[in-house]
Amino acid sequence: MIHQVSNGYVKSEFHNGVTTIEFSHPQSNSLPLKILDELAQTIHRAGNDDETKLIVLSSAGDKAFCAGASFDELAAIQNAEQGLQFFSGFAHVINAMRTCPKFIVARIQGKCVGGGVGLVAAADYVIATEQAEIKLSELTIGIGPFVVGPVVERKIGTSAFTQLAIDASMWRSAQWAGRKGLFAEVHATSEGMDESLSRLTNTLLHSSPAAMAEMKKIFWKGTENWDYLLLERAAISGKLVLSSFTKNAIEKFKTKG
Repeated sequence: MIHQVSNGYVKSEFHNGVTTIEFSHPQSNSLPLKILDELAQTIHRAGNDDETKLIVLSSAGDKAFCAGASFDELAAIQNAEQGLQFFSGFAHVINAMRTCPKFIVARIQGKCVGGGVGLVAAADYVIATEQAEIKLSELTIGIGPFVVGPVVERKIGTSAFTQLAIDASMWRSAQWAGRKGLFAEVHATSEGMDESLSRLTNTLLHSSPAAMAEMKKIFWKGTENWDYLLLERAAISGKLVLSSFTKNAIEKFKTKG
């Protein structure tokens, strides 16, 4: 099933117990609000589908996994209400992944920026290639990683999260992300990544769905307040994005691009 949105799409395919969810956008798989909303809904549907035993999250192409928030939409935000609505899109995807009763395995073929790092951190198991460098770039445009902060910090710890958040222009290698626990595996080639993904999905398909659902609850214990917390964080970003600093920074980035 393909949902065409905002010059991109969210596609879900079911095969032998696995629902693969793929998103795509021509601007390095960036995330406009419509794609965020469709992603959250698609994850929710797959999580409630009795035939789905496992979810694989991926993005299109062989370059960037996800460039984060859509700069076009960030630049178009005109008031705090619109800002809250946009950043709530990331909150809804993270919460959909968090509350989904199925394991979510992410396939990361390339660079991840900002909100893209949040998607990676919200997955239960992540298989990546050496090309999958990461960066939390929010501070460079006058905002911060407020919505993705809780999920990134939960996965890699406060120290590593603050390093990423403060040095917002520096790429960290896939090996760094692996050492910090963001990636479970780092492979030299996409073929190696896909071979490992196939091995893991096959193993999980022969595992108990009830046991996996109970494990998922335990993995995410202590995050029950995130339905509210992430929306509070979205409101912070939604206000900061209105600043002249942010407007100027986004224009500079768009001009460079």
